[in-house]
Amino acid sequence: MYAIFYRFKNTVLFSLFLILGCQAQDKSFEDQKLQTGADQTKVYLNDLAQKNAAVVANQTSVISNNGNYIHLVDSLLALDIKVKKVFAPEHGFRGQADAGEKVDDAVDAKTGLPIISLYGSHKKPTAEDLKGIEIVVFDIQDVGVRFYTYISTLHYVMEACAELDIPLIVLDRPNPNRHYIDGSLLEEKHSSFVGMHPVPVVYGLTIGEYAKMINGEQWLKNQIKCKLKVVSLKHYNTQKHYELPIKPSPNLPNGQAINLYPSLCFFEGTNVNAGRGTSTPFQVFGSPFLDQEKYDFEYIPKSNLGSKYPKHQGEICYGLDLTEHQFLSEIHLDWLIEAYQNTSNQDQFFNSFFTKLAGTTRLQSQIEKGMNSSEIKATWRKDLEDFKKLKKQYHLY
Repeated sequence: MYAIFYRFKNTVLFSLFLILGCQAQDKSFEDQKLQTGADQTKVYLNDLAQKNAAVVANQTSVISNNGNYIHLVDSLLALDIKVKKVFAPEHGFRGQADAGEKVDDAVDAKTGLPIISLYGSHKKPTAEDLKGIEIVVFDIQDVGVRFYTYISTLHYVMEACAELDIPLIVLDRPNPNRHYIDGSLLEEKHSSFVGMHPVPVVYGLTIGEYAKMINGEQWLKNQIKCKLKVVSLKHYNTQKHYELPIKPSPNLPNGQAINLYPSLCFFEGTNVNAGRGTSTPFQVFGSPFLDQEKYDFEYIPKSNLGSKYPKHQGEICYGLDLTEHQFLSEIHLDWLIEAYQNTSNQDQFFNSFFTKLAGTTRLQSQIEKGMNSSEIKATWRKDLEDFKKLKKQYHLY
């Protein structure tokens, strides 16, 4: 035992040894516990051996064991995998940049690896970025919402790998919003980085399943296909709500924000603040222009780590506190509709970003015409039924 300890004296490697040992010794416990793709090191290690690898990762890319976390990049390096580059999505490798903020290339202080931003000068890895790379690993926690940009990063990584004939391994993670499907389908003419594919706002697939759909539906340029391997989740109960152990981005700090995000993010395309610049982002909303008699909750957005320049910074915003709201299993449109109906400047309520979020001009038009949420959702029904049938062929669970 002492010889083994000496051999694994490196902190990260010894931690990995303990994890693998615990898994081997207590199978009865581990068999009950969800394992992410990243957790299942032995499933993908041979694919990486003796190859120059790149990793697409952020702060959520960890291997876990009973609350202890080792970053995937640290794990692979400790296991002598030749990681040459790290690609970082929106919010950066450590997940601290604001939404929409340009992320520059850098060098990771801990490992010395070059970090190439996929949310700076370009969003798709270039041939030069991938020069000498023989395999790519993608491991980022998604939240199952179309305008959350990690699936757009996935698209561009798959496309770049396909063009250069580089295999891609996607390490799957659970979708905390898998329990329902809702929202308008994106129309191709409104495709952007906050919505690239003809899927609903909430699409009910894990990121591994979504990668399979991108390939299967031939959404990559020129209908090319990526050499894709998905390391599936183990012991994944799709009926059980999954609380993310690490916040996936600065303004989704907890399960309540993640659950409300599909409903409240529409406010990003309006003159209403969705809680950025507060301690409860995507759990409150408000605006100086909302009716104070109807909305008696108030707050003042201030610059903070998650939002340097929040909407209505320094102004009193009147709105709703949803921190204790019940768990949602649908998109709640009433907050958006009522805010439009109770603003003092309807002509300036919507901005051009709203159509990108909605994926269609129809939703804004429907709200402006006075349609209620039931009437609007009725217009989504046929598309959602068709999508539910389509997505079944990509299910892994």
